[in-house]
Amino acid sequence: MRNYSNTVIGFPHFAAMGSIGARREIFMAIAVIPARYSATRLPGKPLVSLAGKPMIQRVWERVREAERITRVIIATDDERILKAAAGFGGEAVMTRSEHRSGTERVAEVAVHIAGGVEEVFVNVQGDEPLIEPEAIDTLVEAIESEQGVSVATLMVPIVKPADIMDPNIVKVVLDFDGNALYFSRAPIPWVRDRDAPVHAQHMKHLGLYAFRRAALLDFPTLPVGDLERIEQLEQLRWMENGYKIRVAETNHDSVSVDVPEDVTRVEQLLRKSQSA
Repeated sequence: MRNYSNTVIGFPHFAAMGSIGARREIFMAIAVIPARYSATRLPGKPLVSLAGKPMIQRVWERVREAERITRVIIATDDERILKAAAGFGGEAVMTRSEHRSGTERVAEVAVHIAGGVEEVFVNVQGDEPLIEPEAIDTLVEAIESEQGVSVATLMVPIVKPADIMDPNIVKVVLDFDGNALYFSRAPIPWVRDRDAPVHAQHMKHLGLYAFRRAALLDFPTLPVGDLERIEQLEQLRWMENGYKIRVAETNHDSVSVDVPEDVTRVEQLLRKSQSA
């Protein structure tokens, strides 16, 4: 990410903490990291220390390395996260606490940012401190590929057979144009005849999204459908309301921090990468 003139967000509800970004002639995007303080399985998750830095800083630092991102904004509902962001020089804004999802929080940020070159917003999960900058760039390129693409996300090949049956790992199948046909916790596609010479490459969906502004602002108004309720997958709301989701493939799998046990595992990976 390259630097350009600093900007301070000037709308009333937000508290801005500085700005970083770069304007270039090629297509660019704004990354937003939703960061709620409350978490059932790991309270205060964004501020959990990972090898000496709060997790939200780890995520922010990785996102800033993406070449296709002009600006990184942390969207939170807690003053403690605002203060932490100020401490490491990040831009953070206060958003409403009643949002039902990270996408709604990103939409609130988009409402208050004037339209311009950066018409695309990338929703980066705040609990993935090892996110690959190249994956973010792949995502931005996917939504840039066609003007008609309003929503894009990523997938990675599943290599462990046990992951195919794991309901915590979301699978995705595509049409011939690279758009999602369906997302499910079930093993899709299901190979009915296991003795037949059929090879099925199952794909894991990664929870990283890019949206064009108009689609993102439409999301909070969309009704929740039966498929979303059944699967408990927010992305199905787009599809049940007629949106297509472009899915690009990456080789960079995600590593998230969801429970206390994940902290030790991620810290080991961080130290390994730093010593490499």
